[in-house]
Amino acid sequence: MTTPSPDSAPNIAMDYTVLDCPDPAALAEFYSKVLGWDLGRSESDWVTLQGPGELRLAFQQATDFVPLDWPSDGIKIHLDLVVDDMDAAEHYVLGIGATKIEGNEDHQGFTVFRDPVGHVFCLCRRS
Repeated sequence: MTTPSPDSAPNIAMDYTVLDCPDPAALAEFYSKVLGWDLGRSESDWVTLQGPGELRLAFQQATDFVPLDWPSDGIKIHLDLVVDDMDAAEHYVLGIGATKIEGNEDHQGFTVFRDPVGHVFCLCRRS
């Protein structure tokens, strides 16, 4: 098989970042509060949030979802969310259901959390 030339590559664009979860509506509500994004499509097994421009985040029902055992399993994939005020953002996400894994004292500029079903995300100080 020959390697195609970059000039012949088809147009492939990013559509959604999708998080598997047991309850798409509940997790979409959590991230809607975190990001301030509006609800898009909502079905029993698929919910989307619409961010600015073309940014979208989707939640897909996976009844057998099991969160990674971080750090022993590694992260695999996570969301980095940029904030201006780390203390206010941390207080807010904890208040709506996130769990803190590692604090900013462990890492310069970011803090690691789990969302209500166990996905890892970071609040990162805007540089």
